[in-house]
Amino acid sequence: MTARILVVDDVPANVKLLEARLLAEYFDVLTAGDGHTALSLCETTPVDLVLLDIMMPGIDGFEVCERLKANPRTAHIPVVMVTALDQPSDRVRGLKAGADDFLTKPVNDLQLMSRVKSLVRLKNVSDELRLRAQTAQTIGLQELARQDRPDEPGNILLVDGRGSSQERLQRALTPIAEVSVISDPQAALFEAAENNFDLVIVNANFDDYDPLRLCSQLRSLERTRFIPILLITEQGNDEMIVRALDLGITDYIIRPVDPNELVARSLTQIRRKHCNDMLRKSVQQTIELAVTDGLTGLHNRRYLDNHLKLLLDRAAARGRPLSICMTDIDRFKQVNDTYGHDVGDEVLREFAGRIRATVRGADLACRFGGEEFVVVMPDTSPEMAATVAERLRHIIESQPFSIPHADGALVITASMGIAGLKLEGDTTEALLKRADTALYQAKNEGRNRVVAAAA
Repeated sequence: MTARILVVDDVPANVKLLEARLLAEYFDVLTAGDGHTALSLCETTPVDLVLLDIMMPGIDGFEVCERLKANPRTAHIPVVMVTALDQPSDRVRGLKAGADDFLTKPVNDLQLMSRVKSLVRLKNVSDELRLRAQTAQTIGLQELARQDRPDEPGNILLVDGRGSSQERLQRALTPIAEVSVISDPQAALFEAAENNFDLVIVNANFDDYDPLRLCSQLRSLERTRFIPILLITEQGNDEMIVRALDLGITDYIIRPVDPNELVARSLTQIRRKHCNDMLRKSVQQTIELAVTDGLTGLHNRRYLDNHLKLLLDRAAARGRPLSICMTDIDRFKQVNDTYGHDVGDEVLREFAGRIRATVRGADLACRFGGEEFVVVMPDTSPEMAATVAERLRHIIESQPFSIPHADGALVITASMGIAGLKLEGDTTEALLKRADTALYQAKNEGRNRVVAAAA
């Protein structure tokens, strides 16, 4: 994961310390010694996250945060307030100013990196949704309504194995959300899949159950993939926290739980979930007819032609990788000739469904034409894209296609070509051409394989 982080602090030693920690994790780091410089940098330079000290001369961190969130050009940049203040009133003031998270000095390395990576990951998904909204406007569809920080009450699912802690947590959360409490983790999984929750809080206090299994299952199901997960765990349980973050939880909090911190972190996740839900709904409504393939439900060639250019320009400007996978169903003409075009259509629908279930949330899957499909993978190297493509190829080959109008299941395979963005003067046409050439090579080498274009 890579991102551009702005560190804002008037004490040079603090700036150097945070800068060194972030550079060690390969983040791009900008620094500012005062609030006015920070605001200017955010206005003129792409920034993915701001680490903002509160106590500064001139304008303090609270005012800087308020100005960032009031400016449409910078409102979507996550802000983490880094402070020596640990009074609940300071956290509440920071939350009202629009802060997305808090870190207390001296900053713990694990907390720093987990907060940064979590917020950067979420911003990447939000950026992708906004780019798709921009694409909808570019091709002449209605403008999306701007609703950036909705404040509707949330719905929280609390999964907690002990009655005493259930009562305390529910009492703290009741002013901001409707809270459903479940003690059985497996029952909680079904509850989350069947209902519309804005946040799942998992308290890791079960005697005979691994709470990370529930977190993993929530991330695996399509219905629950985008629900924020907040884990509550013991002080010093760093191994569980690291594993949980790798599994995709959104945030964590350490026991004993400060009710104000619990409310602040929960509100942040609920607001972000509402915002992203609105973006997804708006994008779906405005571009569905114009840029969706009617047979498979994936985006069509028209959308790809517009959106790939935006993704390519963004990747080139930020020096980030971008890869595409072009895939073609092997011997698809034989399916049509043998079983008819109605069966061929069923194969295309099922093939698209497997692509949709395999790719990640920020990836873009499109029907390129006929039996060809393209998956665009932002922030992904060709090597990583080849790994994703190989997983998809295996899923296609290993599970026969059960087609209602055919006699029995059909064994389908696919060939795939991978190409990565060249940052110097590359174009969408050249990128697609390299992927197509790699796909053609995969066909010539015997089909049912993944081939990467030469670097």
